[in-house]
Parts: sequence; structure tokens; C-alpha cells
Amino acid sequence: MKKSLLIILALMLLGTFNANAQKLTSSKDKEEGFQFTTIKELPITGIRNQYRSSTCWAHSGLALMEAEALRIKGIKTDLSEMYVVSHSMMDRAEKYVRLHGNATFSPGGKCGDVLYCLEHYGFVTQDAMPGLRYGDTLPNHSELDAVAKAYVDAIAKGKFSHLSPVWKDGLQGIYDSYLGKCPETVNGMTPVEYAKSLGLDADNYITLTSFTHHPFYTAFGLEIEDNWRDLPYYNLPIDELIEVMNYAIDKGYTFQWSADVSETGFSRNGVAVVPDVKKAESLMGSDMAHWLGMSTSEKRSEMTSKPFPEMEITQEMRQEGFDNWETTDDHGLLIFGKAKDQNGKEYFMGKNSWGDAGAYHGIWYVSEAFARYKTMNIVLHKDALPKSIAKKLGVK
Repeated sequence: MKKSLLIILALMLLGTFNANAQKLTSSKDKEEGFQFTTIKELPITGIRNQYRSSTCWAHSGLALMEAEALRIKGIKTDLSEMYVVSHSMMDRAEKYVRLHGNATFSPGGKCGDVLYCLEHYGFVTQDAMPGLRYGDTLPNHSELDAVAKAYVDAIAKGKFSHLSPVWKDGLQGIYDSYLGKCPETVNGMTPVEYAKSLGLDADNYITLTSFTHHPFYTAFGLEIEDNWRDLPYYNLPIDELIEVMNYAIDKGYTFQWSADVSETGFSRNGVAVVPDVKKAESLMGSDMAHWLGMSTSEKRSEMTSKPFPEMEITQEMRQEGFDNWETTDDHGLLIFGKAKDQNGKEYFMGKNSWGDAGAYHGIWYVSEAFARYKTMNIVLHKDALPKSIAKKLGVK
């Protein structure tokens, strides 16, 4: 009898031990890595892949336009990035030549170029202009960019008494050879008519930024190379810019987001954070010896692998980063939702243009701290502005 009781007691203790072990393991698993729960997710089109082309501006800008077509008309479409690229690069070349090469001619751009194309050239579908005449299945512009730059430099910097009337035809021939000719009709409509059929109007969109070297609540041409059209950016304090970002998603509006992604906090695995190194070190505990043996890059990699405390970002820090060339205009995504991690911290959800990349298959999770620090600008529908902020900007 005593033996039986001992066996039962032993089994009970073993069961309790196993249950506690499972709880500890479960708790540890929960702490490791990022565990995201979606708060709100707005309808968007599929993930695209810009591959070896500097066309994130066209991809993210058209991602916004596609999401807007879904919101406004319930129409799902796949718009041609290379149609926008061809028109934009021809416009950029004309300005470059007009300034005798004293400007920049590169394949980069801004969402403003997409809006300019919407207004002046319209849009066409991907089927109408795939832009892949050179044989690859994904965009690869290494050769195209080199050839176009050499041609434009020969014109802009040549020792000519005057220019021939056909120099644009030669450049257009280069883009047509690589990307295909821009269609004159799509679905029985002109490109401008087709864009209007999607409910899109360039006048309905606004670009916002946040820097102190210009007065707040005014518009100015942000001094970055890819704003070569010198398009206006409306200036807000960073707290209000973040307010707009949250308000837009809450009210059902996506927005295009341009940012500096050269920071190590923008991981290639699907998160963008600004880890606070000092606070992280204080939390390492028994792992401190291992932590101190890491290189700086290894520490950064570790701190983007799971939630860590983040830096408190101020307006002054943003400005210092921009003035010192630490914050640069690198990349564009479409922000289409919000999520929270296992600690309750909120993140913006971004549709990237790197194909099925990262841990979340083309989706990036951007912390508010990162957005405060590294946002260059956002583009969104004017109706996505809180009324109080629209009034301050004089936007109707």
C-alpha cells in the first residue's frame, strides 16, 4: 500500500514538473523573436518584385494607386511600373539636358513622379506594358541605366553649338528597346481615361514631411536628389505626422511611405526598429558575457531579432540625421495596416517590393520609433488628414 502511494505521489510530482517545464518553455518561446498580431489590415494588391531596378518609388507609388482603386471603386488592377518609369525618365532627361548636366540623372524617383504621370500621362496595366523586353522575368536595369546615362551625358555635356531636334527620339528608342513602347490605349481607353475610370485624381493626394529647416504648416521643395521636379512637401511637426499616419489607417486609407532604410534597425527579415543599445545591455543579465563578445553588427542583428527597448526619438534627432546625411531617401513602401507585438507595442505594416522576402513574405513591420526617426515623407489622400491638421495646412 505504501509502495503504491509512493508511486502515485511520484507520478503526480513528475506531472507537475512536466507541466511547469512546458509553461517555462512556452514562456521562453513567446519571448524569443517577434510575435505579431494584426490590429487592422486594409485591402491591397499582391506583392511585387522590383528585383535589380531602382524603381521602389514606382512600385510603392503604384501600390498606393492600386489600393486607392480598391478603396474607391472596388477595382483590383495591376498597373505597369515601367510605363511610369519610361515617362518619368524622359522628363528627367529633358531637365538634365536643359541644365547642361548640372543636375542628377539617375533611376531613382518619388511618389510625386507617379502622381505627375497620373495627371499628364495616365496609367496602363502590367499586361499592356510588362517592361521586360530584354529577356529577364523580373526587372533588371543594370544595362539600361548605364546605357541611358551614357547617352544623356553625351548630349548634356557635349561640345555642341546647338542640339539636334531628334536627341529625345534616340533616348526614347533606348527605353522602348528595353521596356517596350508606351501603349496609347488600354481596355479601349486612353491611359488618362483608364486612370480616371479607377477613380484616381492627382489633385486628391498630398505629400507630407517633418523638418525644422522650413516653417511648419508651409509647403517647400524637399532638398533631396530624387525630388528633381521640386514638388511641394507640406511640413508638419513629427508628432502630427505620426498622428496623420495612425489616423489614416484607422479611417481606412493606405499611404505611401518613403524612408531611410540604410539603418541596421531596418532588418532584411521584416522589421524596422530603433533599438536602444544601452537599455538592451542592461537587460542582458546572464548573457552579458556573450553580449560583450559580439561585434557591433552582431549586436545590431541580435537587437532586431526580438523586441528590445527603443530610443526615444525627438524632432531634433530627426533634423540632425537629415542635416548630417545620416538620414537619406532610400526606399518606399505602402503602409496598409497596424499590428502589435507580444508586448503590446504597435507597428505599421508595410507592403515591400522585394518579392517574397523576409520572415513575413514581403511584409515589413515598422515601429513608431523608426517611423519618427527615419520617415522622409508620406503620400496619401487629402481626406485621410484629420480636420484640425488639414485646417492648419490650408488643405481643402
